[in-house]
Amino acid sequence: MDVHSEVDVDAIVRSGWADPAVFGAEEWARACAFWQQRRHYDDWLLRVRSRAADLVYEWTGRQARDVGSFGTRLNLESSDLDLGIGFPVAEREHLIAALKPHTEFKGERQTRFDTSRLVFSFELDGVEIDVSALTDEDFAVACRMLDQIEAGMNTDERIAHTWVKHLLREAGRKEDYAAWKLVVYARYCPEFNWVPIHE
Repeated sequence: MDVHSEVDVDAIVRSGWADPAVFGAEEWARACAFWQQRRHYDDWLLRVRSRAADLVYEWTGRQARDVGSFGTRLNLESSDLDLGIGFPVAEREHLIAALKPHTEFKGERQTRFDTSRLVFSFELDGVEIDVSALTDEDFAVACRMLDQIEAGMNTDERIAHTWVKHLLREAGRKEDYAAWKLVVYARYCPEFNWVPIHE
């Protein structure tokens, strides 16, 4: 575990939520500083994200949404973005053909909706952009969940969650880290029934 950490990460993981009230003053200051450091890149990443979404729309005719940790302000890095789009299943091959000249097709992967998604990647201004193409139905559910998190989660909760996420990754606790990324969905999304996916 991070040598500077004084918070009981094991207890937090068992509880399923990072309550800011359990952080001591020094630990909270470290958590806030870490989260604020991530925010220094927000304006730049927002501009890159906007341009990337415009490109995806130009290529596919589909509006993209940030479906990654940057969109929820729970990101550890400031170097990549995850966009999602919806598409009708019948247009699968057409979508692949539309994106192929502009992106690397990374394949088809299982989703947490018991379906699959198509994953593409491209680079813009030195930022890796991953594009997940989900069925229209799955995309609607994903957007609804993200809206619920945005409405329900306050800044202090984002700071606490991100700090615990950082500590778990620094400690190499891969399974706990994968599960921790999903606790916000479990808390704020009534239809949540996912399990971690290891890719």
